Amino acid sequence: MRRIADSLYAICITAWVGGLWAIGYLAAPTLFRALPDRALAGELAGRLFALIGWVGIACAVYLLAFLLVRRGWRAFAAAPFWIVAAMAAMTLAGQFGIQPLLAELKADALPREVMESVLRNRFAVWHGVASVLYLIESLAGLALVVLHARAGR
Repeated sequence: MRRIADSLYAICITAWVGGLWAIGYLAAPTLFRALPDRALAGELAGRLFALIGWVGIACAVYLLAFLLVRRGWRAFAAAPFWIVAAMAAMTLAGQFGIQPLLAELKADALPREVMESVLRNRFAVWHGVASVLYLIESLAGLALVVLHARAGR
């Protein structure tokens, strides 16, 4: 049973961090380059970001539980616990704070596209905040991968 738990730990790190990088730095930019309609590209990218947000929440729950069960109170002194907790906080902020705000701004701009409305600047600021959080989360994920790889040696 211990080997299954260890394997799930590695799978969760891989799925979450790999998904962050694949969607944020491969799929989303490709959508904006390949599709002539930027609004459609944004809609599709938003759906992908929401999906990886749910993957992140599920993985964070498992990773934190794994670390707490495996290490007990010592988990609070270990870097992986705090990296996962920070990544989870950023995911939750994006999923339940920033993304709904961006969706509301898009809805308020209708029938125009948000980038063609008076809400453009506000949308751009919040989109920038989301982008910075996503970058920080992605880099934290890399740190988590490196720490996991070092622990496996």
